[in-house]
Amino acid sequence: MKRALERALRARSGPMTDEMVLAPARFGLGRLPARLAPAGVVDSVCGYCSTGCSLKIHVDGGGQALNLSANPDYPVNAGMACPKGWEALAPLAAADRATTPLLRGADGRHEPVDWERALLVFCAKLKQIQARHGPQSVAFLSTGQIVTEEMALLGALAKFGLGIVHGDGNTRQCMATAVTAYKESFGFDAPPYTYADFEESDTIVLWGSNLCIAHPILWQRIARNRRGAEVIVVDPRVTETAQVASVHVPLRPKSDLVLAYGLARALIERDGVARDFVAAHTAGFDDFARFVGAFTPERVRAETGLDEELLQRLVRALGRGRRVSYWWTMGVNQSHEGTRLAQALINLSLMTGNIGRPGTGANSITGQCNAMGSRLFSNTTGLLGGRQFESPEHRGQVARVLGLDEARIPATSGWAYDQILEGVEQGRIKGLWVIATNPAHSWIQQERARRILAQLDFLVVQDMYVSTETAQAADLVLPAAGWGEKEGTFINSERRIGCVRKVARAPGAALSDFAIFKLIAHYWGVGDLFSRWSSPEAAFQILKELSRGQPCDFSGVRDYAHLEARGGIQWPWRADESARGEPAAERRLFADGVFPAAGGRARFRFDPPRPMPETPAGPYPLLLLTGRGSSAQWHTQTRTAKSPVLAKLYPKHAYVELHPADAARLGIRDGARVEVRSRRGAATARAKLTAALSPGQVFMPMHYPETNRLTLWCVDPFSRQPAYKACAVTVVPREPADRRAKVNDP
Repeated sequence: MKRALERALRARSGPMTDEMVLAPARFGLGRLPARLAPAGVVDSVCGYCSTGCSLKIHVDGGGQALNLSANPDYPVNAGMACPKGWEALAPLAAADRATTPLLRGADGRHEPVDWERALLVFCAKLKQIQARHGPQSVAFLSTGQIVTEEMALLGALAKFGLGIVHGDGNTRQCMATAVTAYKESFGFDAPPYTYADFEESDTIVLWGSNLCIAHPILWQRIARNRRGAEVIVVDPRVTETAQVASVHVPLRPKSDLVLAYGLARALIERDGVARDFVAAHTAGFDDFARFVGAFTPERVRAETGLDEELLQRLVRALGRGRRVSYWWTMGVNQSHEGTRLAQALINLSLMTGNIGRPGTGANSITGQCNAMGSRLFSNTTGLLGGRQFESPEHRGQVARVLGLDEARIPATSGWAYDQILEGVEQGRIKGLWVIATNPAHSWIQQERARRILAQLDFLVVQDMYVSTETAQAADLVLPAAGWGEKEGTFINSERRIGCVRKVARAPGAALSDFAIFKLIAHYWGVGDLFSRWSSPEAAFQILKELSRGQPCDFSGVRDYAHLEARGGIQWPWRADESARGEPAAERRLFADGVFPAAGGRARFRFDPPRPMPETPAGPYPLLLLTGRGSSAQWHTQTRTAKSPVLAKLYPKHAYVELHPADAARLGIRDGARVEVRSRRGAATARAKLTAALSPGQVFMPMHYPETNRLTLWCVDPFSRQPAYKACAVTVVPREPADRRAKVNDP
């Protein structure tokens, strides 16, 4: 190992000193400026969900962030914030922050090392694996939680500099379905809406979305609707959103495609098709119309469990609304047939001409704060700027912008997240670099995922915290700065590019991800390839050039100051548009009916429904549904659990919701300890009895580590997004029925 480290040291591109590691600001890495921010207020986009709210961070005379408030002037949130936003600073002060690199020693324990040692080990170990097993034996898993400039630098460094073929992000878990659906239907990953459409719709259809919990500020936008909109919620559960909707459609789980196709058939029969729009701007409608002919009212009623009166009400609402908008989140995306379901909603929007106008659209709401940045610039399964690795033209464009030899750009996109983990399981991937994500908690079929990670020869985790399940398993931990400790941009669900500002110093020796990537480039010996990436804002100028000529073109954005002055800017905003004035605060796509697909036409995409991969039967008679449990929770709780305030707003321990009829049959009382079992594992939880779901169904929030012990390793065949939402389980008592405990006991 010592000789390998010495060889790595000799291979570095240029002299490296202790001063460079300890004070990388002198080398363009932007660490620890003398003053973080002047006393007063700094505007920054929130680092939790994809809504993209602006927060005003209040800074004292010493450059210390004290507290924050919601920005009343930002077009997204207009002075509103959810519980997570109000507590956005709390995770920065957590006791379990990663403050120095940690290397696992011979005794199996993590020991502190300096950056020099950590980076030499990183390079030597991964190069050794590549030399022994080939370049495809190392992979990376990234995130939707870091700024766009960092994502792009990581993707470029990994694939063009380090020779890593396979890389994907945890955005695969939240929005890959929407990406695939938009690409196939529109020709580009292009969410067409702006949040103002919530306020302009006559009919709002929330499909598989508990919006008031998952995206509270967007629910507030609905509450401000000026047209008295009818709100329709399609969801098996009586969620918080369904409780206050105009219409709740409690269909059987995973009968969504049948319902969507049946609605399309009924609209065709009732002359609810915008024939002129369809003829001028779409392709494939006649084939689609013939296909949905098989979805008769009788079939729809039988497979969805919905009655005729409710179905007719739905058809009338969708047919008569002049401005109908369809919105979906994880209830659609995280499905074994999510791509075709998303496209079924796109088809409904297209066939009725409900796109490109105020209050319309087929609109995916993303999960993570920078999932849209990841979609366009992570360089994982798509080439930078929404391009394709497989296109020689696209590879040439990227090579010219970056000043690279085109031979450095792979001609294939590499494996998706599930394929990377399966590659580890098969012994084809030996080294893995994980950045700002926690797959040992968040990935489906958790115990299998943990066994897979344990097979690696070398696991590197780059994160804010040493306590995550994945960091605990790492051979090397690289300490990273978090939101509020670095600068860059996020791109929200409505395509708005907003600025993230640095208002706090990262603790100890932790560095921004951008700085870590620059240091890795230097130690690997490819620093010269990324010399233009001297700072996040310099990287932003590179991203502008990478966007030029693409449907996401934002070459008209001048710089960070321009973004801040305009309250964020939605792409596209081209340089030629900028010459004519400033962008409007709210802009939507396809007002001209022209789509980025071949011939400028959107395409109807469809396939027959497929059965659930696992249905309740025998020893597992119940169907487990999963979802968000509280607006105060976030994903694996890596950050939200650090806030004492947020911790009071949801149960500390896992709980499972059951229908009272099932509980009575199983001898389970409200608050009792139970064990939820699937074919893959078991989870202990507290029982919560509720009629919010139907008999035969149970529900567990996604945030607890127990939940993914149960879920099924299954992905949508088109998007490769995991199907978290349905698997077969049973629930058994763990204590006598006469013992009680409250679900929200600490």
